[in-house]
Formats: sequence, structure tokens, C-alpha cells
Amino acid sequence: MGDSPGRLLLVDDDEQFTAVMSRSLQRRGFDTLACHSAETAVSACAEFAPSHILLDLNMPETSGLIALPALLEAAPAARLVVLTGYSSIATAVAATRAGATNYLCKPATVDEVLAAFDGAANPAETAVPADPISVERLEWEHIQRVLSDNDNNISATARALGMHRRTLQRKLQKRPVRR
Repeated sequence: MGDSPGRLLLVDDDEQFTAVMSRSLQRRGFDTLACHSAETAVSACAEFAPSHILLDLNMPETSGLIALPALLEAAPAARLVVLTGYSSIATAVAATRAGATNYLCKPATVDEVLAAFDGAANPAETAVPADPISVERLEWEHIQRVLSDNDNNISATARALGMHRRTLQRKLQKRPVRR
């Protein structure tokens, strides 16, 4: 079989992204399997036996954060990196507590992804910003933390935040604002 760096399970609902990332990783020697839902990934994980898992959080039906423990249970020796376009401190903490090796924000290069599997921090994320965090970003992070504290229950989160459930749903559908 050669000196393959491993088997990588790629879990993301964006089919174009998974195709491009999969090809890039295959060029680096990885055997890859792309799954476009958390359910498919969990069912395929034990048979594929990945050494690495790249997981998106924001997917239809089941969140990657919910699937994360099941994926690691099916492949306990795998290193799991979360790669998401909807990042927040709350989800980063929850993912790491659930067993993720690292947490990256999209867009990320193949080199950044591979470095994250080795536990390397992304220098751009660890640098202290010169300007303070915006109020909008702070609100987004707070909502994500409260949502996490309420096990992703929208109604309970809305009650805890003192806002209407539909208002909260609208805020959650928007992309997080930049710092």
C-alpha cells in the first residue's frame, strides 16, 4: 500500500469544497472519503477507519458538533480537526472539549489543515488583534455560548437571552461578523 500519510474522512455539505480538498489531499498521499452529511459520515466512519477527520460544523439536519463524539467513538485513534465558516469561541471550546485536535476557520489552505492535524495553532488566529472586538461580533459570540449552554435548543436559548425565538433564528442564519 505504500507510505500513505493516512486515511482522511472529509465531512462537509459543500460538495465543491469537498471535491477540491479531497483532490488536494490525495495529491499529498492521503486516501480520502468525502461525506456530505453527519449521518453518512458516522455510518461510514467505522468501515473506512480514518486516521484523520476533517469536520464542518454547520450542516443540514445534524450539526458536526453533535456528530463529533460519534465519529471519534467509531474511530478512536483518529485526529479530528473542525473546519467551519461559522466560528465562535463557544463552538471552538465545545469542539475541543468533545475531542477535536484543532479548530480552524474557513477559508483554510491544505497546508493549514495538515498543520492543524499536527496540533499547530494557526498564527493568524493566535495573534492579538490591534483593534478591539466589535459589538456585533461580541453579540454573535455571546449568542453562540448561550446556545451551546442550552444544548443548541433555540427556544431555551431565546428565553435565556430574553429575545423572541424568531429574532434569534434570524440572527443565527446570518454569517458571523468579522472582528
